[in-house]
Amino acid sequence: MVFPIICYVWEKVKLYIFYLHFIHAPPTNAGSCIPFIVSLVFVLGYQKMGFSFETGMMIAFAVVAVWWLVMSLPLMKQYRQVHYVERKPHAMRESVGRIIETLRSVRKQKKIFLFLIAFFFFIDGVYTIIDMATAYGSALGLDSTGLLLALLVTQFVAFPFSILFGRLAEKYDTGKLILTCIAAYMGITVFAVFMKAQWQFWVLAIFVGMFQGGIQALSRSYFAKIVPPERSGEYFGLMDICGKGASFMGTTVVGLTSQAFGSINIGVSAIVFLFLAGALFFMKTEHSGSESTKNQENVIMEQQMFHD
Repeated sequence: MVFPIICYVWEKVKLYIFYLHFIHAPPTNAGSCIPFIVSLVFVLGYQKMGFSFETGMMIAFAVVAVWWLVMSLPLMKQYRQVHYVERKPHAMRESVGRIIETLRSVRKQKKIFLFLIAFFFFIDGVYTIIDMATAYGSALGLDSTGLLLALLVTQFVAFPFSILFGRLAEKYDTGKLILTCIAAYMGITVFAVFMKAQWQFWVLAIFVGMFQGGIQALSRSYFAKIVPPERSGEYFGLMDICGKGASFMGTTVVGLTSQAFGSINIGVSAIVFLFLAGALFFMKTEHSGSESTKNQENVIMEQQMFHD
């Protein structure tokens, strides 16, 4: 029971919202370590503190809630959204109309459409590894405390490597860096298939941390460059749907494959195909650049005429 709950606390600390595109600062995972460490203290040390496990979990969730609130205050006070839509009398009807128009426009913009498909696959592989890491380690009989501490190491490793990928993105093509991260995750998946000892899980956690923040930040950066800035909110909303909406697929594939072959290791190996599909669609995205640019200009003109 402790694994899904603590992973939920850990994962939900990271709140991804579209206006990260307008905040010019390197992505970090350092902030998420603080509530995670505090939560671990109460969850793992509840007996020494003299209260029940349920109480420890309630305190952990309260810590995360307070952290969200306190960290949101500076953003709410200082952030100013650049591109937005003025409120209109029939807001609901206008919103539905804009959603339909956005879906139509995405189909006409080949580069954006292909990227969203690629993102759907490879980010699902990333989320599946994150969500199933402790469950997989537990199925292999690894120590529970060690597994949770390894997740903390992932966060500490992700912090400097997120900054590193930010620096690399200034010198090298973002598309090539994304493909590098996808290839690295394929290697991570293969390594996980043959994992048997505790130290191997720690190595796995370090490698995941090296590329976890990078692939997500690079994907947002790449997407921000190919979407119309005045409609970035709607397009990033679709991107988030593709990311979170795909979260069921990886776990389903792993579960069905494990049941079919009677081996959790074979089930985990199926994640490779998610990254492979993501890489293939992303390479198609890269090759569609010149054609998509022309289409995007035409679509933007159509959108402007539609809203005028």
